[in-house]
Amino acid sequence: MMEPSKKPLNVLIKQLHGNIDVVLKNGYEYKRKMIKCDGHMNILIEGANECKEEQLMTNYGNVLLRGNNILYIVLYENMH
Repeated sequence: MMEPSKKPLNVLIKQLHGNIDVVLKNGYEYKRKMIKCDGHMNILIEGANECKEEQLMTNYGNVLLRGNNILYIVLYENMH
């Protein structure tokens, strides 16, 4: 039996329409539902909350985060 792909992009794509946290290199964090991602790991988040040092800064509609600026991504298990 073959093991499922562990490539980061494949893992990220499986999380589409699920909640994620994205932490940028500048320390800002964006949370909510990921609705798109691409091969450069650019991520579109719907209804994003922007936080800095665990403090809510702003609420946005949709936010496009450039993959080049991402420090790390936290994925949550989908509860379907």
